[in-house]
Amino acid sequence: MWRDLAPIGRDADTRGYRRYAWTETDRDCRAWFQAQAESRGLAYEIDRNGNQWAWLGAATYKDVAAGDAVVTGSHLDSVPDGGAFDGPLGVVSSFAALDELRRRGAEFTRPLAITNFGDEEGARFGLACAGSRLAAGQLTVEAAHRLRDADGITLPQAMEAAGYDPDAIGPDPERLARIGAFVELHVEQGRALDLSGDRVGIASAIWPHGRWRFDFHGEANHAGTTRLVDRRDPMLTYAETVLAARREAELAGAVATFGKIAVEPNAVNAIPSLVRGWLDSRAPDQATLDTVTAGIERAAREYADRHGVDLSVVRESFTPVIEFEHALRDELNKILGGAVPVLGTGAGHDAGILSGSIPTAMLFVRNPTGVSHSPAEFAAEDDCVAGVLALADVLEGLACR
Repeated sequence: MWRDLAPIGRDADTRGYRRYAWTETDRDCRAWFQAQAESRGLAYEIDRNGNQWAWLGAATYKDVAAGDAVVTGSHLDSVPDGGAFDGPLGVVSSFAALDELRRRGAEFTRPLAITNFGDEEGARFGLACAGSRLAAGQLTVEAAHRLRDADGITLPQAMEAAGYDPDAIGPDPERLARIGAFVELHVEQGRALDLSGDRVGIASAIWPHGRWRFDFHGEANHAGTTRLVDRRDPMLTYAETVLAARREAELAGAVATFGKIAVEPNAVNAIPSLVRGWLDSRAPDQATLDTVTAGIERAAREYADRHGVDLSVVRESFTPVIEFEHALRDELNKILGGAVPVLGTGAGHDAGILSGSIPTAMLFVRNPTGVSHSPAEFAAEDDCVAGVLALADVLEGLACR
């Protein structure tokens, strides 16, 4: 499975992945998922939001009693030039765990589903976990229809071009009501397991996090003839804001990153008229996150006033702190022998979005580099196998009683 999936969307130069929602590459990933499902005799379906499902013990979700299904899976899309493991490891491991349970001769007493949630990374339209947010009612239809990519293509236009009905998207409470537990396996996006010497861990909570767009409006002018004292240069204000973000995060024990920028007119010999930067910030608790982001915005406005630059700040997305259900988390730990480390994480996941609607839990697989969202992202094969066996044990404990 890993060899078959690996070439899809991989850039020949960077060796990173460019698997963006509702593109030809996304179509190939979806075709791979469907082929894996059908080769195992699973019932395949796509929900109203374009999320993929493969069912064992049911033809569709409508055949499942309320709260009866056990579901596992993750996502197949990527950030720009992302790594091979973030998302796909969870999907591949789900199919491999089912294979392992069949090898064991496990007898399922509850329906099982494997899923691929669409547009988890938000790389194309700027909003993470769009597929699960729509299903859980955390993204309104109106807001979804306003999403645009860098070329101005709206989400409905992209879905329609890919052969899906954008008018069908929206909350899916009837489907979610069938799910009694959702367990997502994911490569760890840090080094906690590597430092502790453990192959597998269990998630405790997801830090609160959000994305803010900072628009610095200055005055375009000639780079060679405009005196420094006469400039209204938004790039200078932006640069100082980036440094302020690092200082605020470091003081608070949080993280803050300006990782995306757009410049107009974007010419080497021109002072910019607009610099637009996107801030991603995350913290262990809400109060800390509020302190960090408020400090960054305050500094940005002070710099903007000093340089004659106008500033607007828009919060484009936000996810509060998510505590995974303690009962399900404790049950996973019990199934796995009670000695599995429990970790917090600063990364968002579909399991976190769904946790407000259904019981969810997460398993992490060791990442010795601690690198994620990069071609250097890595997990050793023996650790991946350990993750599959742990997931198989969990699914057996939940669905085969």
